[in-house]
Amino acid sequence: MRRLLKRRPDLTLSVSSTTRPRRPSEQDGVHYSFLSEQEFDQLVGGDALLEWAEVFGSRYGTPAAPVERALAEGRDVILEIDVQGAGLVKERVPEAVLIFLVPPSMEELERRLRARGTEDEERLATRLATAGWEMEQRPWFDHVVVNDDVDEATAQVEAIIEAFRPPTASTEGRAHP
Repeated sequence: MRRLLKRRPDLTLSVSSTTRPRRPSEQDGVHYSFLSEQEFDQLVGGDALLEWAEVFGSRYGTPAAPVERALAEGRDVILEIDVQGAGLVKERVPEAVLIFLVPPSMEELERRLRARGTEDEERLATRLATAGWEMEQRPWFDHVVVNDDVDEATAQVEAIIEAFRPPTASTEGRAHP
């Protein structure tokens, strides 16, 4: 996402809310909005989340208002969410384009998670088991991009976004995939 946003500053990245503790390298409001359980409950009760789910013992959700505001301004919005959240977004926003980023293999996913060093063995096992289930959900996504080479994956995601943009005066007449 960092590379995509660097290449495409016209895109808006939605900042998810979560009840999980902040990691030392994370900034509130940049990586996530870190909320208490009570604050999260208020968002859920007020129907202020586009989607939300409990994942690995913490809750995550996408605040609806910033997404709706960006879309109303004509900007494309990227949501970095899990499979559960993607399904809920597609229900509420049928025109949403779902792109599933997958690792080249489960072994590579395990290597990446271990290198990150944020999970103990039990949590790592849970993440890997969940990833297996998530991989089975690929068929209902609009596109699947294998994140083997980050530059190639970024280019593929960018091409998918461009293909779904409506033509403008300067691009009318051009073929759109």
